[in-house]
Formats: sequence, C-alpha cells, structure tokens
Amino acid sequence: MQKILGYMRKAIQEYNLIRDGDRICVGVSGGKDSLVMLYGLKLLKRFIGIDYSIIGVTLDPGFSGEKTDFSPISNFCCNNDIEYHVIETHIAEIVFDVRKESNPCSLCARMRRGALHDATVSLGCNKIALGHNFDDAVETFIMNLFTEGRIGCFSPMSYLERKNIHMIRPLLYAPENVVKRAAVKNELPVVKSKCPADGHTNRQRTKEFLVEADKTYKGIKDRIFGAMQRFDLDGWGPNK
Repeated sequence: MQKILGYMRKAIQEYNLIRDGDRICVGVSGGKDSLVMLYGLKLLKRFIGIDYSIIGVTLDPGFSGEKTDFSPISNFCCNNDIEYHVIETHIAEIVFDVRKESNPCSLCARMRRGALHDATVSLGCNKIALGHNFDDAVETFIMNLFTEGRIGCFSPMSYLERKNIHMIRPLLYAPENVVKRAAVKNELPVVKSKCPADGHTNRQRTKEFLVEADKTYKGIKDRIFGAMQRFDLDGWGPNK
C-alpha cells in the first residue's frame, strides 16, 4: 500500500481534499478501487496529520431482484474498526425492468449518485469520497470528447450546493495497475459486480482504445492527464 498512500497523500495535499473535522462517506462499490481507497484512508489517518473520520457505504442495486452478499466487506470493516453500512435500493429494477434502458450506465450512475448523496447527508457526513483513479480520469476525458463532443472531466473536488456536501477523489493520481496490485497484495475482499452490462460499456471500449493508442503513442495517458492539469480543466490545476 506504500505507493497508494503516496498517491493519495499527494492528491489530498495538492487539492486540499480533506481537512480537520471532516466526516467522510466513502462510496464502496465492492470493486478494487473503492476498497483500496477505503483502506488507504484508514491507514493515512495514522500519519497525514489531519483529523478526519470515515464511514463506508455500499449501495446494493438489487441486480436480478436479489441482494448481493457484501459480508466479506462487512467483516473486513469490522476487523479494521471502520463503520460500514449497506443500503438496499431498487436501482437495477428501475433501470433494467421498468425503464428497459438500452444504455443503462448513465441512468444507473445518476441514481447511484443521488442515493449516495442522500446517505451522506443522513449519516451526518460533509464529504463523499469516490474511487476514481488516474486511468478513470483520462478515460472520462476521452469519452466526453468522442461521444459528447465536449472537453471536460469530473473534478478532483466539487461542491454539491443542494446537499451542502463536497465530493472528493483521493485516488486520482493512482494508476489502475498499481491499484489492482494493492488490492491483490493486501487481500482486499473484492465483490464482483452482478451488473449485466459489466464489461460491455463505453468505458470498457475507451479503455481498450487507450491501450491500443499507447502502443503507437507511448505515454499518451500521462500527456492527456498533464494537459488537463496545465489547462486547469474543471479544477484540475493543483493547489486551488
């Protein structure tokens, strides 16, 4: 976890993501990114010099009308003295059965964000931490450019005025392959998604496109990421 903690510390300090007294709702999907972030935030408290608290929150979409077994994550949190909640939702039913979305990811993401915002407020938290990593940032930039014809990305930190909470992304400097190695090495309890669209999304296609592009233009992801920072795209210029 040493590399991960270094990446997280850099992001937190450069973008002022966490301050004394923050109570952070950590969105835990069950995937490697959110679990590495949760564990990283727990470990960072020991030496980063910021007094904050974390609460892990998982939204169960109810895929196939069934509850997902998140007990491995619950046990992990219990063993590491992390408060953890699983919130049952009907997101999958609405997206796939009621609305029958041909492109379900967008609606699903909006509904999950709304539910997570509500959970953050109800738990008395002032910040939400999401597990987007370095690769996610570059992929989002490319998806916005290719599919929507606009230049943009999510922000390292954004303020949700209606809920009076901040959304932060402490993993934004961590490359996906480093996150993956950390999850395996620390035996984090990854719970595989049961989403029927998993592996067949626009993000997956973009990921594959960038892998191929890197063969011709070595380091292309680093250059895109750097350009986002130099241009201060959506608050990406550090020390804001």
